[in-house]
Amino acid sequence: MAEFITPSQVFLDVSVADVDAALAFIAAKAAELGITDDEQAVLAGLKAREADGSTGMQAGFAIPHCKNAAVKEASVIVVKFAEDVDWQSMDGAPIHTAISLLVPDSEAGTTFLKMLSKVAVMLMDNEFRTAILATSDPAEMAAIVNGRMED
Repeated sequence: MAEFITPSQVFLDVSVADVDAALAFIAAKAAELGITDDEQAVLAGLKAREADGSTGMQAGFAIPHCKNAAVKEASVIVVKFAEDVDWQSMDGAPIHTAISLLVPDSEAGTTFLKMLSKVAVMLMDNEFRTAILATSDPAEMAAIVNGRMED
C-alpha cells in the first residue's frame, strides 16, 4: 500500500465552517483528482458514514471515510485545516487534520479494512501525529503517510 497518497492529495490551510463543509471539500477534491466522477455520491457516502457515528478520533484528527460504488480506486486525501473544526471526537477536542479514506464498494471488506486499520494505528503514535503537525510540505506529508502505510 505504498502509494495511496501523492502530494496532490494533500491540502493545507483549508478554511471550512464545519464538518459538513469539510466533507464537501473532500468530495470536491476527490472529483477534481479523478478519484470519482460523482462528487455528490461521495459526499452522500461521507455524510452517511458520519451520521452512523462521528469519525472524529483523538488529538485533533478525524478519519472521514466512505465505501461507495462511485469511487474508482482506493484513495487517501489529507486535509490540514486553517482553523480547528468543531467535530465530535473521542476526546471532545476539535479537529485540525482529516485523513479521509475513499474506497470502492468492491473493496469494502479488504482494502478498506487494511487502510482503516493502518490509519488508526498511525494516529495512536505520537511521533506520527507530531510529524504530520510539524510539516507544511505536501510531499513530505505524503511520504510520512505512505511510509506508515507500508509498515
